[in-house]
Amino acid sequence: MKKITIAIDGYSSCGKSTMAKDLAKKIGYIYVDTGAMYRSVTFYALRNHLFNADGSIKEEELKAQMDKIKISFQLNKATGRPDTYLNGENIETEIRTMEVSSHVSIIAALPFVRTALVEQQQQMGAEKGIVMDGRDIGTVVFPHAELKVFVTASAEVRAQRRYDELKGKGMDANFNEILKNVQERDYIDTHRETSPLRKADDAIELDNSNLTITEQQQWLYDQYCKVAQS
Repeated sequence: MKKITIAIDGYSSCGKSTMAKDLAKKIGYIYVDTGAMYRSVTFYALRNHLFNADGSIKEEELKAQMDKIKISFQLNKATGRPDTYLNGENIETEIRTMEVSSHVSIIAALPFVRTALVEQQQQMGAEKGIVMDGRDIGTVVFPHAELKVFVTASAEVRAQRRYDELKGKGMDANFNEILKNVQERDYIDTHRETSPLRKADDAIELDNSNLTITEQQQWLYDQYCKVAQS
């Protein structure tokens, strides 16, 4: 099979990362979680007190510190999946909290943040053989990707998945709070001025509201085979 670039976009908490990680592992491709990259910048901003009391971001201060933010991924041998590292520190657990979730869309809407991370992402995928998921992979990062998938599900289903994920990790979770966060992120992601979330014209849409993880994995693998064998 020929080596291709696979771009998976879609709404928050719709299982993009799980699908992408599993496919990459199965076919031996590199996986990059771009959402984790934006979460890493958000975590950095929270840790370094770059948010104002009203929740707005201290843009000039963050912009001046962007070159200090180095994000990488390292395989976790126990899980078989990559963990996210910020300046050499494993922050995979820290970036999945509700605090980060409630601030990440503000960070992701900043043009200078997107420019910096898109450049990193394009460098990662220069040799193809990569699966990348996010909000603008098929439209901005890899507009010429051979396979583009746009994933969606109802807000209620996505909130329930996020709730179950947090509870499964032993973390506090409130369904209504999560649902509100999902809806707010949807609005910000689709209405931001720079690289808004939208389905690429040549993307295949998957509504996985009523699909099991196994069914999603098989569907994505089938799409990959069709393209890689053509």
